[in-house]
Amino acid sequence: MRNSLMRILFPYIAQPHQTLHSLPIAMEAARRHSDVEVHIACATEQHLNYAKYLASFYPESQVSFDLLNLPKMIRRQVERRGHTVVSKVASLFYNKKYFSTFQSIVVPERTSLYLRKFGVLRPRLVWTRHGAGDRAVGFARDVRLFDYVLMAGRKLEERLLADGSIRPGHYKTGVYAKFDMVQRLQPTRPKLFQNDRPTVLYNPHFSRSLSSWPRFGLEILNHFSRQDRYNLVFAPHYRLFDTRRKEIEQLKRAYGHHEHMLIDTGSTRSLDMTYTMGSDLYLGDVSSQVAEFLVKPRPCVFLNAHDVEWQNDPSYRFWTLGQVEKNTDGIENVIDQAFETHDDFLNRQKDYIRDTFDLNGDTPTAPVGADAIVDYLRMAS
Repeated sequence: MRNSLMRILFPYIAQPHQTLHSLPIAMEAARRHSDVEVHIACATEQHLNYAKYLASFYPESQVSFDLLNLPKMIRRQVERRGHTVVSKVASLFYNKKYFSTFQSIVVPERTSLYLRKFGVLRPRLVWTRHGAGDRAVGFARDVRLFDYVLMAGRKLEERLLADGSIRPGHYKTGVYAKFDMVQRLQPTRPKLFQNDRPTVLYNPHFSRSLSSWPRFGLEILNHFSRQDRYNLVFAPHYRLFDTRRKEIEQLKRAYGHHEHMLIDTGSTRSLDMTYTMGSDLYLGDVSSQVAEFLVKPRPCVFLNAHDVEWQNDPSYRFWTLGQVEKNTDGIENVIDQAFETHDDFLNRQKDYIRDTFDLNGDTPTAPVGADAIVDYLRMAS
């Protein structure tokens, strides 16, 4: 394969928040390896346009863009209501022949493992992950079905090695490509609010069994709408409202007129760290975005809405990085205290980030991931 063109596909069959975790790797592979042909494929025109927009920040890279084949009814459903498990699997099933034409398929999600069940056996499957959180879902047993894995740092490596999900020679650490994209997108960040109040980011997860939103969400929004000491950005995990779009308009009508509140349930700004980097305190539950927030250590408050016995559970390690509350009574006092006592958590936060991200300052990591994939494919050919 050394003397022939290597074809690598970066498909996006799910929500757009995953795109930033692998697209920079695609662009670096195209730029750094003249014998590699890179394709980027999406399930909808809207997602494809977003991928093209992100790719425009890598003008030196030449890639091909493809729209995946989908029945019109399924594509319309995705465009109107967002992705479902059915639409994701359909994106794989109806493109089996297309997927089979590549030497490797690089994905940020695990749904693409269904390709093996659909008879797509030749391409090497590479997983970039999307996020660097502690929850067990990131360490699922099916990770071992990937041929190669990219990950952020030591924390992930140790857990995946311990349960046999990865093996030496089939993974690379020190890669978190989203940070590369963010640096290109936002060399300077405008202020989120035209005042000098501290800004709280409320970032609940989408899963009802884990999220603070069903129990506490409206209480939090109501509280912040009535006070005048803090700004609030409500930017939940993209998937929370992806298929509940009527509720988005209701929330914007109820709270969007407050100048100290910003309601964003799914714009591109909710994907590219605009809010995690522009806020002063993180309020959330189990979203891995807290790891991205803590690249610059700041106060955190976590909401234990399901009375989880979380102490000593590695899936909740990040809850040791701030206060953990079982209700929202006196939430403003809790936030005040979080600012006042942040020094108590500072060293713990720094240690966590060192374990989570094997980074060298602001040095881009997508080139590391791109080279690792291409080198692996050459060795495996």
